[in-house]
Amino acid sequence: MKKIIITGIAGFIGSNLVKSLVKKNIIIGIDNINKYYGIKLKESRLSKLEKYDTFLFKKGDLSNKVFIDSLFKEYKPDIVINLAAQAGVRYSIDNPQAYIDSNIVGFFNVLEACRKYPVEHLVYASSSSVYGSNKKVPYSTGDKVDNPVSLYAATKKSNELMAHAYSKLYDIPTTGLRFFTVYGPAGRPDMAYFKFTNKMVKGEKIQIYNHGDMYRDFTYIDDIVDGVSKVM
Repeated sequence: MKKIIITGIAGFIGSNLVKSLVKKNIIIGIDNINKYYGIKLKESRLSKLEKYDTFLFKKGDLSNKVFIDSLFKEYKPDIVINLAAQAGVRYSIDNPQAYIDSNIVGFFNVLEACRKYPVEHLVYASSSSVYGSNKKVPYSTGDKVDNPVSLYAATKKSNELMAHAYSKLYDIPTTGLRFFTVYGPAGRPDMAYFKFTNKMVKGEKIQIYNHGDMYRDFTYIDDIVDGVSKVM
């Protein structure tokens, strides 16, 4: 059995990934259970994971270097999957510090821990937001992504650059995954599809930006989990 550290395990993607991997691996799960959206939903996801004997939960923040170092030193994971991040594009406008702490400092601490305690593979969540104002569709991993339109996107692009540097400097195998909007049961309540559905049920108008000239890609949660599992 592999020892896998997964961050953000009380989140939508993280909790589903743990359920997929926990029967054949030892999972050390990390989450700070922040208040970005309903804590009860996160606690409900977590409660379903704690029944597994091969799952261990550690509450803490990625920006706490001592916390991260101690976990890596104690458990020496084979694989690390970093899904923890401060999410939300609009939220980043009013709360930029949260994104620097979690997405930049936190990811740096994970990279440093992988350097000190070598791992077979670091898989991390990037985001489709890195494509910014690109007009070309469909998107490609080879597209230029130097024009982020939000601080959230800028932190995710920074993650890709940081991982690339650590991979080259310290021979750490890394893979970044640019997730597009993920949907499914018990998904994030702040996502557009939930907001649209609630407005339709209430008979309210849905506000559309950019004169309605916009497109959105969605990915079902099971496909995300399958993709991460195959990559790692």
